[in-house]
Amino acid sequence: MKPTGTDPRILSIAAEVAKSPEQNVPVILLKLKEIINNTPLGSSELKKIKQDIYCYDLIQYCLLVLSQDCSRIQGGWTTISQLTQILSHCCVGLEPGEDAEEFYNELLPSAAENFLVLGRQLQTCFINAAKAEEKDELLHFFQIVTDSLFWLVGGHVELIQNVLQSDHFLHLLQTDNVQIGSTVLMMLQNILQINSGDLLRIRGKALHSILDEVIFKLFSTSSPVIRSSATKLLLLMAESHQEILILLRQSACYKGLRRLLSKQETGTEFSKELRRLVSLLSPTVYQEVEEQKLHQAACLIQAYWKGFQTRKRLKKLPSAVIALQRSFRSKRIKMLLEINRKKEEEDLRLRLQLQRQRAMRLSRELRLSMLEIVHPGQVEKHNREMEEKSALIIQKHWRGYRERKNFRQQRQSLTEYKAAVTLQRAALKFLAKCRKKKKLFAPWRGLQELTDARRVELKQQVDDYVRRHLVCRLLFLSFTLSFLQNSQNERPFCNKQTNTTIQMEMKYKYINS
Repeated sequence: MKPTGTDPRILSIAAEVAKSPEQNVPVILLKLKEIINNTPLGSSELKKIKQDIYCYDLIQYCLLVLSQDCSRIQGGWTTISQLTQILSHCCVGLEPGEDAEEFYNELLPSAAENFLVLGRQLQTCFINAAKAEEKDELLHFFQIVTDSLFWLVGGHVELIQNVLQSDHFLHLLQTDNVQIGSTVLMMLQNILQINSGDLLRIRGKALHSILDEVIFKLFSTSSPVIRSSATKLLLLMAESHQEILILLRQSACYKGLRRLLSKQETGTEFSKELRRLVSLLSPTVYQEVEEQKLHQAACLIQAYWKGFQTRKRLKKLPSAVIALQRSFRSKRIKMLLEINRKKEEEDLRLRLQLQRQRAMRLSRELRLSMLEIVHPGQVEKHNREMEEKSALIIQKHWRGYRERKNFRQQRQSLTEYKAAVTLQRAALKFLAKCRKKKKLFAPWRGLQELTDARRVELKQQVDDYVRRHLVCRLLFLSFTLSFLQNSQNERPFCNKQTNTTIQMEMKYKYINS
């Protein structure tokens, strides 16, 4: 998928590459160098340009050109060295997107291998060259290629293992030329300074070959540059990895290495590094290294044991984790509620302030309109009335505030008063119930005595009824007598007056019935 917003310069170069013959492609690709150099390093524009170059397969074209025969390329080693710079700069910092697997697994290892092949070809041409100017030019091209390889490896450290295991790199390291050898040793030292951990991940045979070649250069050459580079490289490898130090100390292949190093000249520029290397290979240092190794092993065992114990406790305490989560969530909810509450209070305060400003503005506009309506002679009177109204409003608010304040202060006493009233009400209801029960279960105290007027009235009603019902007189008298006898038998404690009252009541009831 082609990217949108592609740089027109990239489009022009891609079109020229597609239309031009094969021999002109390398020269066209050199235009990419000007575009890359004119773009600020590390900018998003440069990243976009690299993505466009990759999407239009210009990086693949560079790789194909570098894999061709050097004699067929227009411009020779000048064009090749510039193409290696373009290829390394385009690959570093590039985000391939959907084609990431192809980019990292095929394109990058192929580019590193091509750089090593070009280095071997330049090495061969340099050795076979007869003129000094030609040698200097080829050496310059070789340094450009190695710098491009180092730039590529520095941007993609996963290529270090591929480079160190390559047979082409070992052939470059085995050269007898001082200038080529020093360049390769310097490149190896820089690579190991980036990431020396990949040195232990290469095959054992390749590691022994690199160590053998470095030690051979240290003792076989008389060039101080080679010896200094070899010493620094060997010291870096020994200090970075204890396994290499133990190999140099115990392996039969390197027996007597410390004795040979101690016989080297001490007045050279690398004498300091040489003494450090000799001290590392001494038995005391080796013993310290062994102790340090044992200490690290003990620390590793302790770490695994502590991790096991911690995992065991965590399995036994799931409720504690749940409680911690619950506590954390509740605390977070409280914090969010507090933040929301403060935010609402702030919004309310701003709204109230805005309302007050609007009310004040409205009041002022009303006052101005009233002043326009009122007669000039009545302005003072109107102002006085407004002041009185304002004073009354202020007094009203002040009294309301004072009463509310007093009410809040007297709230406790008012609550106690209400509680006392409630208790009194309950007690009175209870006493009323008690009195009602007492009256219900109290003994009979007799009927209320009749007054003389009531007695005369009842007697008159009885006489009138008797006169109207002469036939029933006998029945009435017999009923009355029997009733009085019964009542006398049932209530012996009643007096004569009470019996008379009963007789009159019964007569009245009988007459009414």
